[in-house]
Amino acid sequence: MSRKEILEALRAKVASGKPIIGGGAGTGISAKSAEAGGIDLLVIYNSGRFRMAGRGSLSGLLAYGDANGIVMEMANEVLPVVKHTPVLAGVNGTDPFRVMPHFLKQVKEIGFAGVQNFPTVGLIDGVFRANLEETGMGFGPEIDMIRMANELDLLTSPYVFDIEQAKEMAAAGADILVPHMGLTTSGTIGAQTALSLEEAATKVQELADAARSVNPDILCLCHGGPIANPEDAQYILDNTEGIVGFYGASSIERFPTETGIREQTEKFTQITFNK
Repeated sequence: MSRKEILEALRAKVASGKPIIGGGAGTGISAKSAEAGGIDLLVIYNSGRFRMAGRGSLSGLLAYGDANGIVMEMANEVLPVVKHTPVLAGVNGTDPFRVMPHFLKQVKEIGFAGVQNFPTVGLIDGVFRANLEETGMGFGPEIDMIRMANELDLLTSPYVFDIEQAKEMAAAGADILVPHMGLTTSGTIGAQTALSLEEAATKVQELADAARSVNPDILCLCHGGPIANPEDAQYILDNTEGIVGFYGASSIERFPTETGIREQTEKFTQITFNK
């Protein structure tokens, strides 16, 4: 599907009153299962691989591998088994070892429908973040990457963390904006420190409104922090205006894996045999 066709399908779904659901896939079986469940968009990136290896999602922001290399490796596992769902690549826009226009062309040629800015320095704060900005590895290159992807007619679905970023990403041509509320809570390797749902709803609304002040047609979803389960996502949608869906990563694949395998194993431990 082309970018235009994907957006037309998503807008038609929203017009019918149904939410857009996107999700991360760290393995081929995750992608196949999410597609079978009716997911609208799939995103693959390095944290998905680390997450499904039992490590925290923030592994994707540390020096545990080449993020852009990993997503291209994951493409070989995921793209062949996904039949009709658009798959986006998580691209590390700050990567100083990639000629980004060339890399984005490779991303498109291999079969990705679009991109998302992940890993993202938006999850980093403090002096370290300030130093990244000062040395050319800040959020600016992520905005530039989204702009380049838009020029290549790739679907773009960036994460944003504050009002200024929301405006800049909208101006760069973002199709789907995802206000990011931080590392997802819950589960065995989830965050403990997070906003409340009430605070998240307020912040999601602020970032979405900022983006729509630049582009009224931008689609806005929610993600992360306390928005961990379907009930949480419903709360955000009930307490905001113009938020039309949810992006899940841990929520879509880690939680079901943790609970499903454990519960199935527990059931097997209860079987009996004849003495």
